[in-house]
Amino acid sequence: MSTPAPKAKEVTSLVPARMDRLPWSRFHWLIVVGLGFSWILDGLEVQIVAANGFAKTLGMGPVEVGLAGTFYLLGQVCGALFFGRLTDRLGRKKLFLVSLAVYLVGSGVAGLSFAPWFFYIWRFVAGAGIGGEYAAINSAIDEIIPSKYRGRVDIAINGTYWGGAALGAVASVVFLNTEIFPQDLGWRLSFFIGPVLGLLLIYLRRHIPESPRWQMTHGREEEAERNVDQIEERIRNEGKEVPPVDESKAITVKEYGRVPFLVIAKVLFKKYPRRTFVGVTMMVTQSFLYNAIFFTYALVLENFYDTPPASAGQYFIVFAVGNLAGALLLGHFFDTWGRRRMLFGTYVLAGLILLVSAFLFNADVLNAGTHTAFWCASFFFASAGASAAYLTVSEIFPLELRSQVISYVFSVGQLVGAIAPTLYGALIGDGTDRTPLFWGYVLGSAVMMFGGVVCGIFGVSAAGKSLEDIADPLSLVSGAEAGVTPGNTSTR
Repeated sequence: MSTPAPKAKEVTSLVPARMDRLPWSRFHWLIVVGLGFSWILDGLEVQIVAANGFAKTLGMGPVEVGLAGTFYLLGQVCGALFFGRLTDRLGRKKLFLVSLAVYLVGSGVAGLSFAPWFFYIWRFVAGAGIGGEYAAINSAIDEIIPSKYRGRVDIAINGTYWGGAALGAVASVVFLNTEIFPQDLGWRLSFFIGPVLGLLLIYLRRHIPESPRWQMTHGREEEAERNVDQIEERIRNEGKEVPPVDESKAITVKEYGRVPFLVIAKVLFKKYPRRTFVGVTMMVTQSFLYNAIFFTYALVLENFYDTPPASAGQYFIVFAVGNLAGALLLGHFFDTWGRRRMLFGTYVLAGLILLVSAFLFNADVLNAGTHTAFWCASFFFASAGASAAYLTVSEIFPLELRSQVISYVFSVGQLVGAIAPTLYGALIGDGTDRTPLFWGYVLGSAVMMFGGVVCGIFGVSAAGKSLEDIADPLSLVSGAEAGVTPGNTSTR
């Protein structure tokens, strides 16, 4: 006769309420810098590779260069899926250290490449590290940052990708200048910029605690309380007052271990089907538009406006700064005006501006500068909406599978978005006929506006709310079982 498994211990905790009522402090800036810098590394990495400085050294033509991007993308997808599940199971801190280390190794070794196949392998590894970062970092940020600031902080951090991209464009101008560095050396040195910055991040991340929310639901309530005590003490030492906690916001949870895939499926498609639809739609639409424009802007400038290849990078810097500005300046309104209103507005405005530029492009009344200005205006709004896609997916699902859901939706978005560069490259052709690309821009604007309409209708009002109020943890106990557990498939 088998012995029944011991019942999981239940604890009543104020950890979420204590974390959400904290004032902004230097501790939170540590979270922003230590965790958020990953997106700068991703933008830096993509732009340095886009400069193709390695192509001549390794004897790579356009197809081989394209494959390098494909391997990086596949690495991101695999890394997100693999590390995302481990992040929910083993903790946020362990995985945001491991994923960063994987990126450092992959990027650094790629800079030592001597053949295309070797380059592909390590680009895949670097991508896997960055993919793992997307899952682990978004989870940790949203669980640590107070609810009052969560929207603007998450959006600003995701938007710093474009700061990295601008930095990568500047670095490419310097390191790929053969008057400064030999052709075979400059591109290799540029691949070490990310790892050098990453080493500094590992040092900072060692001082970032594990998510107390994750500890609370994994049988480590004492560690969670101790971590919050230490955070509060650090804030008091800054001379700031820590408000009293509302004890009515205490929640009772029990330890929750590995989440079976069947439970994940029930949460996504039975308990929260509308939220799943919103998350996938947001990620796919923004990924499609970004990949369509980002990977072909240089071809458009060169083929339709006779812009020298060497000058395309200058236009990109302006484009990247516009994206960064949108995320930094509009993020505040996601916390004050609300998620649904801002998601609808940013997605639709981005699509409308792109649609106007499509008609002007087809009428041949734009030049390289004015077309770039329209891109900047469109992506000023799109960047905030795209960054909010990661915020939305992270906060509308239960804590115990947060990283995994991010990884699933991110992977779907990346795979669908990967179609866009090939499609738009074909529409551009040799630059003699504007009509195919015009319809491509119309498609891109329609896709983005569709995403905005979906968010406006089905989006979740999450601004200023505790994560536990937006989605019950699977481990939540309130009289009867409130979550979805292996032995209880309630879809309340």
